Amino acid sequence: MRLVVVSNRLPVQLVSFGGKLASRNTAGGVATGISSYLKSKKQTDPEFRHIWVGWPGPVAAEDMEQLENALGPDFLPVTLSENQMQDFYDGFCNKTLWPLFHYFPTLTKFKDSYWNEYVNVNVMYCNRIVEVLTPDDVVFINDYHLLLLPRLLRDLFPKLRICFFLHIPFPEFEIFRLLPGKWRSDLLNGMTAADLVGFHTHDYTEHFLRCVQRILGLQHTLGEVKMEDHILKAGTFPMGIDFETFSAHEPEAMGTYQPPGNEFRQILSIDRLDYTKGILNRLKGFELFLRKYPEMQGRWQLHVVATPSRVGVDRYQNLKKQLDELVGRINGTYSRGSWVPIFYQYATLTLREMKVVYRNSGVALITPLRDGMNLIAKEYLASRTDDTGVLIISEMAGAARELAGAILINPNSISEIAEAIKQAIEIPIADQRARNKPMRDYLQRQDIRYWMQEIMESMETLKSRIHRIQDKYFSSLKREHLQKSFLGAQNRVILLDFDGTLVDFESDPAQVGVDDELRNILDRLTEISNTLVFVISGRDRDFLATNITNTKIGLVAEHGVFIRSPGQKEWVTVDASGTAWFEKILPVMQRYSNRIYGSFIEQKESALVFHYRGAYGEAELVQERVNELFDDLLHFTANINVQVMRGNHLIEVKNSGASKGTAGLSIISLPIHDFILAIGDDTTDEDLFKVLPKTAHTVKVGYGESAASYYLNDVSDCRSLLQFMCNGI
Repeated sequence: MRLVVVSNRLPVQLVSFGGKLASRNTAGGVATGISSYLKSKKQTDPEFRHIWVGWPGPVAAEDMEQLENALGPDFLPVTLSENQMQDFYDGFCNKTLWPLFHYFPTLTKFKDSYWNEYVNVNVMYCNRIVEVLTPDDVVFINDYHLLLLPRLLRDLFPKLRICFFLHIPFPEFEIFRLLPGKWRSDLLNGMTAADLVGFHTHDYTEHFLRCVQRILGLQHTLGEVKMEDHILKAGTFPMGIDFETFSAHEPEAMGTYQPPGNEFRQILSIDRLDYTKGILNRLKGFELFLRKYPEMQGRWQLHVVATPSRVGVDRYQNLKKQLDELVGRINGTYSRGSWVPIFYQYATLTLREMKVVYRNSGVALITPLRDGMNLIAKEYLASRTDDTGVLIISEMAGAARELAGAILINPNSISEIAEAIKQAIEIPIADQRARNKPMRDYLQRQDIRYWMQEIMESMETLKSRIHRIQDKYFSSLKREHLQKSFLGAQNRVILLDFDGTLVDFESDPAQVGVDDELRNILDRLTEISNTLVFVISGRDRDFLATNITNTKIGLVAEHGVFIRSPGQKEWVTVDASGTAWFEKILPVMQRYSNRIYGSFIEQKESALVFHYRGAYGEAELVQERVNELFDDLLHFTANINVQVMRGNHLIEVKNSGASKGTAGLSIISLPIHDFILAIGDDTTDEDLFKVLPKTAHTVKVGYGESAASYYLNDVSDCRSLLQFMCNGI
């Protein structure tokens, strides 16, 4: 296996030495973290290979050959022109997706030219990857720049293993739907083409799944979505840091960087210069702190490090101007003697310099208005090797959900920030250590290697489970083996479900019937000597008798309550428990039918069925009310001898005395059958699969965990298999 890591930028920076290009590693949470994992993986597994695909930065055409040599074999550059970067990166990525996903819809730009270039660049990445891709590769795609890439790759390589991870928040449906219809559908179709989609928090995962349901109409089961060509798993994987690097003691380096004003106790504010980081709010909070608590003036200094970000974008230049003016005003108002309240740096610090700053700061003030994770909070704690220091963090940061010992604030409240600073500086050292040690222990365990390992293990688990199911799908060899067993048997019995197995579902079940193709298949099966054919359905006996007119076919109605043997006219009632409970259950179903427009109740002789396949309205609301109905029915039937079952867009309440399992056992009891075939698609058929002897051939139609021996994709495959068996006669 080779890991193909894909990101917008390569984790290296090109520099020129003596007219020749060379590369050096860049600092950055995601790039540094993944690079650390790759290095560690190579040390433990010499056979491990990887290649990293991304933009190397601006490169002149005449330097392309030097570029390849400077990067080496582990990096594959995607070269983009300045015009492409304007509409793709500065445009759609950072003027559309970035503000919208961070809940700044008023700052979001919706320009067709941005979208068109976004599509073009994703195609360029796809074409570049295809140049080196092999079938056994695992592709790990990172972040919002490449949301379309999984689908582009899946269309070319249907069996390719793809993981996509979003490092920024995924917004709620009401925010995401602000995107034009085609954009939002294409973006979701892009993401859902991955096998595994990862997010930093459970909230983001839930938001994504809700958008998939509301926009694409695809429901999930425990985070899994059945796509046409694969299974998608959405999961939560909080990203860690390289704990060892930040906690390592480097005495020779620690004294090389000492910011001016270090004689004062430091409160640290370090972030990229970005409007989502809440930098202006934290400065205003510090200003209020100085005003409310004048005795703190001259004692504490706010060390502001603003890392340049997207320098050429007007919005960021305006933020830089506001920051400069605010720092100047606060310093001009409160400075006295050698004390300046804010020590301000507009610079990119090296890793060693960051560690110095972290260890010099008794308080870290991290107040993003919205943040996918925020690794700075984790880096600060990891660097505090004596377990001291106090972390103040915005409740809007993904990391806040993991760091229980931090002081949480609402970043929109200036007063909360001011009071949190006051609380932080008054926490005794012993209490600081009591807060920090559990967090540092957690960060040490859940480091970047663990994060990547968990993702890779999830991919392997998903692969194993899917392969386990795929191995059960009918191949030509398995079909021939089944046919051979069928032909060689002395006495055969075939047990067939109806809806979802022999016929497709319809919104109105009454519109479903037996077409000529199906009638021909069933007739041919009954003409084979020593072969019993039964249709075992949840349908009532009138429907089955009306639609399946061949009397050589045995019928089982209402999941085993009524049985009519081949050649017989009379039905045998297996369960005569009565239906007095109808009076109790009907009003419950009726109440929910009134609440779910398009749903209806089917009253059988021994069961009540609530159908919602044709329900109108928001899918999520329908599902919520269906779940409420299911819970209510379980409560109302707790002391009644009935069973509440979920089916395909239905809930059925029936007597407990009969099932497809009991009906199946009754059918195969006499005579002795040396070939048994049972085919079905839902949970009621599982009752049958589980009670049949191990020698029986059991077949599940559709995807999902099953006790069946084999799988078929759909109704068409089921009919094809039955025709194939008939052709052998």
